[in-house]
Amino acid sequence: MSVKMQTERYQGVTSRVQWIGIAIMAAMVVLCIQFWRLQVLSLNEFSQLAENNRVWQKRLASDRGIIYDRRGDILADNRASADVVIVPGECPPELLDTVCARLETWIGIDAEELRERIDTHRSAPFTQLQVKRDVTKADRVRIEENLHALPGVTTIVHPQRRYLHGETAGQIIGYLGEINRDELERYADHGYVLGDLIGKGGLERYYERLLHGQDGYMLVTRYASGQPQLRTDKSGRPYIARRDTRGHLLSTEAQPVLPRSGEPLHLTLDIPLQQHCEMLLRGQQGAIVVLDADTGAVLAMASAPGYDPSVFVNRGMSGERLELLSGKKPNRMINRGYREVYPPGSLFKIMLAAAALEEKAADARTRYYCPGHFQIDGRGRRWHCWRRTGHGSMEVVEALAYSCDVYFYNVGLKLGVDKIQHYSNLMGLGVVTGIDLPGEQAGLIPNPQWKDAINADKPVWDRQWYPGETVNLSIGQGAAATTPLQNAVMTACIVNGGYRVRPYLWQERERLRSERIFSETTVEQVIKGLLLCVEKGPPAPTGTCYRAHIPGMSMIGKTGTAQVVSLSHIEHYDDEEDIPYHQRHHAWFVAGVLDRSPRIALCVLIEHGHAGGAVASPVARDVIEFFYANQRDDPSLMLADKE
Repeated sequence: MSVKMQTERYQGVTSRVQWIGIAIMAAMVVLCIQFWRLQVLSLNEFSQLAENNRVWQKRLASDRGIIYDRRGDILADNRASADVVIVPGECPPELLDTVCARLETWIGIDAEELRERIDTHRSAPFTQLQVKRDVTKADRVRIEENLHALPGVTTIVHPQRRYLHGETAGQIIGYLGEINRDELERYADHGYVLGDLIGKGGLERYYERLLHGQDGYMLVTRYASGQPQLRTDKSGRPYIARRDTRGHLLSTEAQPVLPRSGEPLHLTLDIPLQQHCEMLLRGQQGAIVVLDADTGAVLAMASAPGYDPSVFVNRGMSGERLELLSGKKPNRMINRGYREVYPPGSLFKIMLAAAALEEKAADARTRYYCPGHFQIDGRGRRWHCWRRTGHGSMEVVEALAYSCDVYFYNVGLKLGVDKIQHYSNLMGLGVVTGIDLPGEQAGLIPNPQWKDAINADKPVWDRQWYPGETVNLSIGQGAAATTPLQNAVMTACIVNGGYRVRPYLWQERERLRSERIFSETTVEQVIKGLLLCVEKGPPAPTGTCYRAHIPGMSMIGKTGTAQVVSLSHIEHYDDEEDIPYHQRHHAWFVAGVLDRSPRIALCVLIEHGHAGGAVASPVARDVIEFFYANQRDDPSLMLADKE
């Protein structure tokens, strides 16, 4: 090759080499700067990351808080539950079949199924495989006595929720279930993980943050593969297994931080009274609510049918659990005391009488004549009184005692729908009471604005409020809907002299009551009518709830019969027992005791029970007699205000 050609071929090599050298030097500078940043500036950050990769924080779950009734009896606590587990890597391969066969004989598991599960975990031989969950004491003793013949088998003890009274107060206490993703976000600051149990209903849900407690943890050596697993000793104290799921030897890095149990929950519930109320409702659908009229403490809130929250203790879906969660009617998981609404019927007359007296729409001497029916301005549609022959001339005390519909038709029209709604809400009707339970229903006391809103897409005549709707509302019919708890709160307002209380179940919850709603004169007149309602004649005629009368006790009461369908649909039946069950009236009764401590207010509802005076009032009498017969002399159990 000529010199000229070589010159042309290598022309510019020097400059290219220089640029390559500069690029290499620049890259080295960048690498040095990066090394300096990582090893000096970010030393603490990456040291912490490395340490976190080296150790595993194993969570130690806390016990849930214990729930007590007002007398200190335990309603829900935690028992030691034992699971039998097997670690295949700790059992010689030639003995696995023998061990599985012995487990089948001694605790009744399927040996073939267990062997198949072991085979699927060959890559992680030191994984703890569950053999049987929550074994009986006899099974546990049998396993522990024969551990020498069961290499790789052990028992793991963990706390499990226990509901000591079965169905009693089950809807109030609630139940536990596995946490879902929405709940994980809601409790993001409490360290829950998927698979944790969390309160799903009742007090278990409402006071979850209080009952849950604070989890502890252990720090364990971590390897690139495999997961450390907890074991427990015979007392249930946790410790880390010797090897992880891959067989790596483990060691703890520091003393464990032990979990802290949840706070105890002391309730106002009187469990003997709750049990008695539930017994009275057996075989029926309905609710009984008993309140301390001065404080709002819930002494009992029975609902039938009910359920046992123990059904949800074990994981998995049993047939009964599936049936409960399906919402099949009657829904046993719904407490009818505060989560179902019904027309209040004649109970509404208590509120109407008090509101009319307070607003001067009527006074103690105001009389209306009841011929057995009523017409607005004497013409048009007729509204009947429940007593078709009429009551004659009625004043407010008599109208309450004998539940005269015509009297309240007149008073309701004079008072007006807006005042009716206003005083209803003041006394706790058609609004949430604020009880410390989830899912409370507000009910409804209708007014013109409500009707206009729900019929916004209809003609004007369908949106207009008519006087006849006020007539219906005056005796608790039409669109009016209340809960038994609301009616108990309304009754407490009369018993305690005109104050609305907020019902509560946790003894340490702040007690709240309103400013005085009604004057002393108003309350006195209403009480006179409700006392007469319970009295037996002569000399005066017998009141509508005379079956609730208890000699020697100053007790007020009011019956209610709430229509489910129009009377025209059922009046052709000769015997009320011939009426189809779901067309029968609901039976109501509210009562209050004035001369005992604590003073109580209660509400009884029997769904489709026909007349309140015949069906619900004897139940209330039984509840009152039981409660005061079983009171202790300990002043700490008396929840009434002494002010």
